[in-house]
Amino acid sequence: MNREQVLEKLRHLQDPVYGISMVELNMIKDVMVKESGVALSVLLSSDDEERKKELRRDITEALRQEGAADVHIRFRAMSDYEKEEASKKRNAAGQEPQPAKATPTDLLGAQSRTTFIAIASGKGGVGKSTVAVNLAVALARKGKKVGIIDADIYGFSVPDMMGIEDRPQIVDQLIQPIERFGVKVMSMGFFVQDNAPVIWRGPMLGKMLRNFFGEVEWGGLDYMVLDLPPGTGDVALDVHQMIPQSKEIIVTTPHATAAFVAARAGAMAVHTNHDIIGIVENMAYYACGQCGHKDYVFGRGGGAKLAEELHTQLLAQIPLGAPDNHPAEPDYSPSVYKAETETGQMYLEVAEAVIRSCE
Repeated sequence: MNREQVLEKLRHLQDPVYGISMVELNMIKDVMVKESGVALSVLLSSDDEERKKELRRDITEALRQEGAADVHIRFRAMSDYEKEEASKKRNAAGQEPQPAKATPTDLLGAQSRTTFIAIASGKGGVGKSTVAVNLAVALARKGKKVGIIDADIYGFSVPDMMGIEDRPQIVDQLIQPIERFGVKVMSMGFFVQDNAPVIWRGPMLGKMLRNFFGEVEWGGLDYMVLDLPPGTGDVALDVHQMIPQSKEIIVTTPHATAAFVAARAGAMAVHTNHDIIGIVENMAYYACGQCGHKDYVFGRGGGAKLAEELHTQLLAQIPLGAPDNHPAEPDYSPSVYKAETETGQMYLEVAEAVIRSCE
């Protein structure tokens, strides 16, 4: 390669502020081609760390495709004179100034203070999403800044469970999550029409999950609750790889078989070095509304046995039932328990246990 070939290979790079090729703007400078590789300087129109990472990746990939074994890139800010010259070239090209792309909060970065809590189960139908939603709301009621990602992309249900009918808006090229009960919500359910099925293969699921982290303006969060799909499939594996610091809560019913299957999800967490905060036994019993008598319709002991097997604590035994919410209420939700109810108090106790464990 020579200098001209390097510049031609990088001609596709556009500056986000001036809207035309960085090569035309003379923002690729000091190009040196040696046997060992290529060295060059890149001028920046804005001080944006994400932009630097993106440029470093794109330039390195483009030049390595041409055989450059080593690519050394130096960045520096544009001087006032260089900005003035770039503006003249932009105006000559008939381009309008472009707003710099906003960058989302880097939840996965080393500086992030967000605690991730994955809600997992071995099988479907045990009320995992109900636990995820009510835990997120309970954490918000405790004064925490909370988000929830409906990572069950095939079986998304969080928007409906929280009574959300709005759709996210895009501001400065970033998706703004819907906020409900003090919780910021993102779900695949916002992007399909009329409850249509999602017919995707595994790699697409991981890509959508990454978009939920990288293309959404979450702001500063104390906790991010992840409602995982049941089992140990692609999404659960992606979460374990993307967020090695994530903690987990395993949801089961008291039935021995459900607890046996849930142990697989727990074993996956142990295998990937994820801390298990505890076990939530859902549908633990049915309490008669008239006399309060408890019927253990799904058996007893599954949650305690699972907690013992995974060397963790039993956080709660949630009764079988549904919130007594009326559609006429302004804060109506089919699945969120009010704070003053017995079950609502149980979720607040789980939230307190989570905060003690994490903080």
